[in-house]
Amino acid sequence: MERNRSHGGFHDTNAKWMMPKAHTLLLLDDEPLILMDLEFAAQDRGCEVVTTGSCSEALAEIEARGSKIDVAILDVSLGQGHTCFPVAHALDQLKIPYLLHSGDLDRLDERIRELKAELIAKPAAAEQVVSAAIIVSEGSDPGRIRMAAE
Repeated sequence: MERNRSHGGFHDTNAKWMMPKAHTLLLLDDEPLILMDLEFAAQDRGCEVVTTGSCSEALAEIEARGSKIDVAILDVSLGQGHTCFPVAHALDQLKIPYLLHSGDLDRLDERIRELKAELIAKPAAAEQVVSAAIIVSEGSDPGRIRMAAE
């Protein structure tokens, strides 16, 4: 804002106020309570949220929304032997960042490393997971992600 010298008042030199960017988060988790917790935490941060409970739902949303998705939070193990790997690869193709949120590290540790994504182990507070996802979407350094998740 600048002071209007002729009238002694203030006026906005920019036509609009700068609002923080609202992030669009894709959430993939097969556990409804975790999915809901993450959804509410993301909405509390002003994010638009796309919730999915399976790979096929997540892939359909990626197909429909494409680059409108800013970042994703992916549960690695989705039950019945399914994993988030097809979704992670689709996001990689579109250069959409994501982080992994998993409590099943013992069985999938080696395969998770193939994805080269930040990992937050379950259980973790939903607010911390969402904060870490926003940091990932902004391209910040991994040290900030670990701090957000602690």
